[in-house]
Amino acid sequence: MGVFFEVVRPTTDESPLVVEVPHASVYVDPVSMAKTLVPARCIGQDADLYVDELYDDAPRLGATMLIARISRYVCDLNRAESDVDSHSVEGADRSARSAPHGLIWRQSTDGLQVLSGPLRRSEFERRLMHIYRPYHAQLQVLLDEKVERFGYAVLLAAHSMPSSGRVGHNDPGSPRADVVPGSRGRTTAAARVIDCPDRVARERGWSVAHDIPYRGGFTTGHYGRPGGKVHAIQIELNRRLYMNEPSLERLPGQFEEVRGYCKEVVEALSGLSARDLGVY
Repeated sequence: MGVFFEVVRPTTDESPLVVEVPHASVYVDPVSMAKTLVPARCIGQDADLYVDELYDDAPRLGATMLIARISRYVCDLNRAESDVDSHSVEGADRSARSAPHGLIWRQSTDGLQVLSGPLRRSEFERRLMHIYRPYHAQLQVLLDEKVERFGYAVLLAAHSMPSSGRVGHNDPGSPRADVVPGSRGRTTAAARVIDCPDRVARERGWSVAHDIPYRGGFTTGHYGRPGGKVHAIQIELNRRLYMNEPSLERLPGQFEEVRGYCKEVVEALSGLSARDLGVY
């Protein structure tokens, strides 16, 4: 099997920032495809389409990027390894109650069946060994490199979200803010990190809602340890800002505007000093 992620190194003076993009891909490998029932349009609708392109300027600003090249329907990299149950994986703990959108999605956000049945344990282990664990091992290496070089690291978990809650969400039908910074109640990063995407959004007249409806997933909570010198924040961008949600097409002009927002956020986070983050 190949490598299902890409590391893009800085092309200018390096900064302490890592931008990780776990959900932009729609690729389903052939072995996984044999177990996948859901229509192709659902794969696109449940991907964070184009987010890797929106942050494409990051390496030119000194940041390192980690981009997954596999659909979240194969393996959701923003979930804990233990987030499975017997409905998604054979032999899993029968007392476990994983969400339909756990590490192995068994339903699309719109409630359609993703899997033809629970994965065999061997198939689950294949996905862990070749996709999930290598991705997180690489992310840990990148963060460790930043801490060793700068004394601290900043992790931006880059995501997008539907403009309103869908059937499988906790807020069906509810309109969402333009930008949702997720920091698990402001616990995963210093205030200067958390307030950065907020400030840049409000300067554009965009609405902001911290932690609503997304508080930050596994990656933000697992790696975001300000006391351990890693500051993590998840940024959800409302898809209506840059794409036509039904057709999945980019919106000319608006796409570049959102890319400009991402560039400014990356510049601001890259420019934060150790003193800004309380690291001495």
